[in-house]
Amino acid sequence: MVRHLRLEQVETDAPGERATLHHPLHRREHASRPYTVHESEGKALPASVVAGENTLNDERVNPFGVCDMFRIGIGPSSSHTVGPMRAGLHFSTHLATRHSTSHITHIRVDLFGSLAATGRGHNTDRAVLLGLSGFNPETVPISTVDSIEADIDRRGTLLIPGFSAIPFERARDIVFSPRVIFPYHVNAMTITAYGEPGEDENAVAVVDNGGERVGQIPRALVGEGVAIATHTYYSVGGGFVMEECGDPAEPCVAPLATDEQEAAAKVAVPYAYRSATELLALCKETGMSIAQLAMANETALRSREAVIAHMDRVYAVMGEAIKQGTTTHGVLPGGLNVERRAPGLAAKLEGARLRGRAGAGFDGAGVGGVGAGNAGDTWAGAGHVNVGASGSGFGESADFGANPAFARDPLEQMGWVNLFALAVNEENAAGHRIVTAPTNGAAGIIPAVLSYYEHFVAGANREGMYDFLLAGAAIGGLIKTNASIAGAEVGCQGEVGSASAMAAAGFAQALGGTPLQVENSAEIAMEHSLGLTCDPVGGLVQIPCIERNAIAAVKAINAAYMALWGDGTHSVSFDTVIETMRQTGQDMLSKYKETSEGGLAVNVVEC
Repeated sequence: MVRHLRLEQVETDAPGERATLHHPLHRREHASRPYTVHESEGKALPASVVAGENTLNDERVNPFGVCDMFRIGIGPSSSHTVGPMRAGLHFSTHLATRHSTSHITHIRVDLFGSLAATGRGHNTDRAVLLGLSGFNPETVPISTVDSIEADIDRRGTLLIPGFSAIPFERARDIVFSPRVIFPYHVNAMTITAYGEPGEDENAVAVVDNGGERVGQIPRALVGEGVAIATHTYYSVGGGFVMEECGDPAEPCVAPLATDEQEAAAKVAVPYAYRSATELLALCKETGMSIAQLAMANETALRSREAVIAHMDRVYAVMGEAIKQGTTTHGVLPGGLNVERRAPGLAAKLEGARLRGRAGAGFDGAGVGGVGAGNAGDTWAGAGHVNVGASGSGFGESADFGANPAFARDPLEQMGWVNLFALAVNEENAAGHRIVTAPTNGAAGIIPAVLSYYEHFVAGANREGMYDFLLAGAAIGGLIKTNASIAGAEVGCQGEVGSASAMAAAGFAQALGGTPLQVENSAEIAMEHSLGLTCDPVGGLVQIPCIERNAIAAVKAINAAYMALWGDGTHSVSFDTVIETMRQTGQDMLSKYKETSEGGLAVNVVEC
């Protein structure tokens, strides 16, 4: 899908703001139905339209599903790490397939806006290098993640598959321009390959006929020479990436998509919706739960086996992140000297539990041990924490209610929820593998609540896990469609707030909630996340991000129970809260939107 957008320049923002280029539609008033707003009305576009996945007027747009909202990648950021890595991989693949006979002499990476402002703390530069080197976020070895920068510095070259070693100096060839904001999106980057074209190729001149620009790159930022290829990408949040096409006079963008995604986009799902109101109406009409309806849509696009396999993989990676996070000690990278807390908390919680009931403990080497699982349901042996004397999985392990330690203080269960969230987010901060859910900065919330369901809810089972993920993805898709999940666009309310809403909805669904109760769960969690700023200290996804995930996970559980205690009727709709979040994010100063120029980022002393 290609979206053509008119662009104009605005010289300055409000006092204290950076000079910015805007899409004219970003200056808007309230829209009661943002998913049907027309460009001609002069109102802002929903994030999914800006991202190119949805159109404005197609009422049968395919909703985002579980395969869209849960993606496996590496930390610390989906928009600043996973997205740029995908862009780098796309560019290297393009070179190998379209310019294989060229002699590449130089690669230049330009990072703009928020990608540049917090790019070093988010390892954006490293992510692009990993992608250019041919690595995929889902499968790249963590040892390679940790070593690639030192390897490039030692060799003085970049190894792009299919080409000879290319001279490369990180300080020279990766340029950070935080005050250059592109019209389309704040997270922009351009990769350019210079050299000698093959005999059958046409070189692209770096300087156009006007002598000032190539695509959207100011000449001063590019330099002179012959460019074999130059691509501009936009990392729009959650690992979603757009590529600019066309020319500056009539720019357009198109999403990066796999062959499977492109094929799926051509299939109309049986139950299309663009709002929670429409989703609830479909559930009422069909008698299906939100999870059942989401699965029906998923299986229209791919086999049920493929959907199940994806959810199993998501569950396994979440569990492995908890396991690694609770057993890995040390200081997180980046210079803030943040000590990993999950291992210490795990030891304290386990000690308290053992004192409460002799003989109970984790299977294997403490927290994260992999047990045998139940005889009839062994899926919990995929790396999640196994609780109980037998180290078993769902059902048998969910016996904490009998523990005298919890009888003395039932709220001690929150400690375990905190543990699960801290473990995942510390792994994310270390740049290790996690599930983008729906972003990396909020990656600990859904695993924490899902693990709470697994270990503290009697009767928890595999089908409940699937329902959790399906319903959570449906809720997250609504937020992405009608607002944003990117901290660089709407602040942390779009990341942690969205994840908390997804977790609350998923948990309510797993507990058997009605569609109205599930929607109410999401509404409560999001409503009480409104206004959260994204102001990471040092540009790192550590302070306040790690603790914030733990707090939001507990909030999600509370939101679900509050909704389940009622019959689903409530005063504020989820659609209203989504639109409120979007408006709040639009009004929020850019210094509170993943630029580290305000809030805690400037008031906490880095030492």
